[in-house]
Amino acid sequence: MSPKKPGKPAKKYSQASRLHDVIRILEHRYGATVEELVEECQVTRRTVYRDLTAIEDAGYPLIKERQDSGEVLYRFVAGFKQLPPITFSLEELMTLYLCRGQLSFLQGTPFQDDLDAVFARLRSGLPPRSVAHLERIAETGSSKIQGFRDYTRQRTILASLRQALLKQQRCRIRYAPARRAASDYLFDPYTLLFYNSSLYLGGYAHNRKALRLFLIDRIEDLTATEERFEVPEDYTSAQLTGGAFGLIDEGPERQLDLLFAAPIAHLIRERTWHPQQVLEERADGSVRLQFSAAGDTEILAWLYSLIPHVQVLGPASLRRDFLQALRQTLNESEIP
Repeated sequence: MSPKKPGKPAKKYSQASRLHDVIRILEHRYGATVEELVEECQVTRRTVYRDLTAIEDAGYPLIKERQDSGEVLYRFVAGFKQLPPITFSLEELMTLYLCRGQLSFLQGTPFQDDLDAVFARLRSGLPPRSVAHLERIAETGSSKIQGFRDYTRQRTILASLRQALLKQQRCRIRYAPARRAASDYLFDPYTLLFYNSSLYLGGYAHNRKALRLFLIDRIEDLTATEERFEVPEDYTSAQLTGGAFGLIDEGPERQLDLLFAAPIAHLIRERTWHPQQVLEERADGSVRLQFSAAGDTEILAWLYSLIPHVQVLGPASLRRDFLQALRQTLNESEIP
C-alpha cells in the first residue's frame, strides 16, 4: 500500500470560524465553486455543502449560477452587505408591534414564522424588565380583520416563492382562475402585494408577454428554476394595477362623477380615494367627488356599501349598471 502524498494539513477549527471564512470568501470575490472552497478551507465537499446550507438558513442571500464550464458558482446577491447590529428606541418598538398586529392575516405562512423569529430576537437581547415592558407595548396596538384568508394550505408554495423573490429566480406556476381551467406560466416574480388582507403575486408572464397579477390562493403549484432574471429598472408595482380603482384593471378608465349625501359626507372627505380626485363641498352638506378610474366591479362594490347616501351622476354607462344591478337584486329577493 503506497503512502499518502504529502499535502496541506487539514485545518482544525470550529464550524463558526469556518463559516466566517466561507462568508468572507463569498463577500470579497464574485463567488466561489465548491472545489475552490474545499481547497481554501481544507475540508471535504460534504462539509462545504453543509456550510453553504447553514449560511443560507442563517438568512444570507446565497445564489448559485452554472458557468459555461459546467461548474456551479456560489455567491451572494449583488449589493449585499452584512449590516451592523440595529438598536431601537421604545417609540420604534411600539411602531413595530403596531405593524405586526396589522399582519395577523399572515397566520399559517412562513412570513409569520419570520415575524415570530424577529420579535424573539428582539426580546432575547433585552433584560426581563424590558421584556415585560415590551409585552405591554404590544397591547397598545391591535387589529380587527374580518373575512381574512387562511394560507396554511399555501405554506409550501409561499416558502418556495419567498426564496424565488429573494434570489430573483424564474418560476413555473400553475394557476387556476375562478371558474376557469388551470394554466401553466413561466413567470418572473417581481412583487408580493398585500391588498384587503389577501396576498397577490405580481410579475412578468412569459406566456403572455405582459405583467400579470395572481391571487396566491389560486396558485396550485410553484417551482423555482435555477434561471435568474433581472427586474426592469423602470418597473414599479403600480404597473400591475394600471388605472384600477382598487386592484382589478378591467375595462377602460372612465370619469366618475359621484354625489354623497350629508350623513356620510365626512367619510368621503376624510380619505383620499384617488391621487387626482376633485372634491367639491356643497351648501347642503353633501360632497361631490370626481376622478378617473377603471374596474367597475370594485367601483360598484364600493358604491353599494354606501347606499342609500350615494348617487351616480356619471358616466351614464356606470349609472345604468348601478341601477340595473339594484333592480336585479330587488327582483331576486322578492318573496312569492
